[in-house]
Amino acid sequence: MSWADMAQEDELIEEEDQRDPSKRIVNVSALTGELMVSKVVERPKLTREQREYIRFMNVERKRDFICLERVKGKIVNVLEGLELHTGIFSTAEQKRIVDYVYSLQEMGKRGELKERTYTAPQKWMRGKGRVTIQFGCCYNYAIDKEGNAPGILQNKIVDPIPDLFKVIIRRLVRWHVLPPSCVPDSCIVNIYEEGDCIPPHIDSHDFVRPFCTVSFLSECNIVFGTELKVLGAGNFIGSIAIPLPVGSVLVLNGNGADVVKHCVPSVPTKRISITFRKMDETKQPLGFAPEPDLQGIQPLPYEMDNTKRLHSQKPERHFKRQPIRRDSKVETRESAQNSQSERHYSNRSWRWPADKHRTKVDMGGR
Repeated sequence: MSWADMAQEDELIEEEDQRDPSKRIVNVSALTGELMVSKVVERPKLTREQREYIRFMNVERKRDFICLERVKGKIVNVLEGLELHTGIFSTAEQKRIVDYVYSLQEMGKRGELKERTYTAPQKWMRGKGRVTIQFGCCYNYAIDKEGNAPGILQNKIVDPIPDLFKVIIRRLVRWHVLPPSCVPDSCIVNIYEEGDCIPPHIDSHDFVRPFCTVSFLSECNIVFGTELKVLGAGNFIGSIAIPLPVGSVLVLNGNGADVVKHCVPSVPTKRISITFRKMDETKQPLGFAPEPDLQGIQPLPYEMDNTKRLHSQKPERHFKRQPIRRDSKVETRESAQNSQSERHYSNRSWRWPADKHRTKVDMGGR
């Protein structure tokens, strides 16, 4: 299974080329003084691997969260271990995921999912009653009517992780969001309506660290603090609130996962989150078997192999010297180079030409 918008990106590129086919690169030969006009060749076709590499190198990663609190008599950064990754999912991919989540919700309403997979409690007060869909294991948030304590219920069966969610997991590992030593084998979908929330808590150690949460549909805040105060239904206050952009991935590890509590106050509008976690092996459900297609996932290298570099050759035509009109669509090679812009990312940067029609792309030259 692959992402649907990969082909759409190529279609957008072709449409852009067709809108402005008249651009040329002009250069003057230093030896003959002749005007050399290079016809722009069509955009090189990128392989799926090359497209993935470009997107991977454009991911923005924030790892410098700081919030100092006194813990056991010492001042510590309680957000140590938090990471926020953006640019992991395109708009088309997010739509596909959201549509699939809503289809799962409809399946749950029709009774087509296992009993403990889909839960939709009645809303008896503001902030209570968000829909949850669990895969891989059944996690019990509180003592249930059968007297089961909070934690993974090893004797309860839920549906396995869907194929689309496995695609997400593979990307999270390949794109250096989660380490290959901590590939998720369970996930929980939260479907929020306006006013729904998640109360203050620290995630159970039935799940190993790190784990992550992906946000969809709308931005909201997640609040952290060693002491979180409840001011009312869905109204919490803590030491720091961190915005979670649409499509972002928040990784919780270290102090950010184990020392400080977190919560999601009442959301202002509809929201979907998917939390991916790896179970402690001693807490796995009875009869649990690892997913074969989630084994052996390796992160992408930051340097592409030289044999996979992209080289675009541009045939040149020679013309006699002639005046160049300023109002034409002719541009000099020098001006094209000066117009290039750079985007910088934490720790790693990827330089992508502002005008991709006129610049040679070398994907292996980092």
